[in-house]
Amino acid sequence: MTEKSDALDRWTPDERFASAHGEVRWTRAGQGPPVVLMHGTPFSSHVWREIAEALSGHYSVHLWDMPGYGRSEMREGQDVSLAAQQEVFTSLLEHWGLERPRVVAHDFGGAVALRTALLDRVAYDRLALVDAVAMRPWGSPFFRLVNRSAEVFSELPEHLHEALVRAYIAGAFHREPSATTLDSLVRPWLGEVGRAAFYRQISQADERYTAEFEPLLGELECPVTVLWGEEDPWLPVERGRALAEAIPQADLRLIPGGGHLVQEDAPAPLTAALIDFLGK
Repeated sequence: MTEKSDALDRWTPDERFASAHGEVRWTRAGQGPPVVLMHGTPFSSHVWREIAEALSGHYSVHLWDMPGYGRSEMREGQDVSLAAQQEVFTSLLEHWGLERPRVVAHDFGGAVALRTALLDRVAYDRLALVDAVAMRPWGSPFFRLVNRSAEVFSELPEHLHEALVRAYIAGAFHREPSATTLDSLVRPWLGEVGRAAFYRQISQADERYTAEFEPLLGELECPVTVLWGEEDPWLPVERGRALAEAIPQADLRLIPGGGHLVQEDAPAPLTAALIDFLGK
């Protein structure tokens, strides 16, 4: 095993936390002020592995898989909505004993972080929103289609389901992903349990969960930066501009060469932007 793979293996979330909505897998490494990295959908903490490694030289970096995602528990009847993830995140911060952490949140994780700050009134030292689900409308055309017809899609044979998920996730990249990277992102959604979880999380997506905090965006008290892949095919740059404008103290930084999965497309410029923001 190479030195690089050894370093990245330590970001496998193997610690356990019993939340109200299922067992959460998490991990942390590094020393310094706490930073929490939050993934989106249909991803997991795996997308942050290289950036977490870079940040761990200066911070105590916390990674976690939301219930219903990655290595965390997936089960029939599970509530994996934005409201449920907010409840889990608030309790997880208490479990970790973190006060005023620095939070970096991607996609769906952005909505969870914003709900936690604005509805649960959890204070952050600062907040970085990366291609974040925050302002309506959100969701790719495919996401909206499956959201309306999840029961139909869940009946697909396994090989067609895998092809669908693979094409869907590949569409989040601007640059063609390696086979290894794509396989790692698709794997949690395969098999009977993973397939059911994939359609469950899409079927529970509802814009009312972001509508609840949109009028409150101006109340954020911590420094905020909005980071956006210039080539995001799921949430165009205009969504990032609108979000930055809605938060009085926020700035917008565009990441050249980044698609929606900017962590994979442009990890170096994204890491540089985060180090600059988190260290101010």
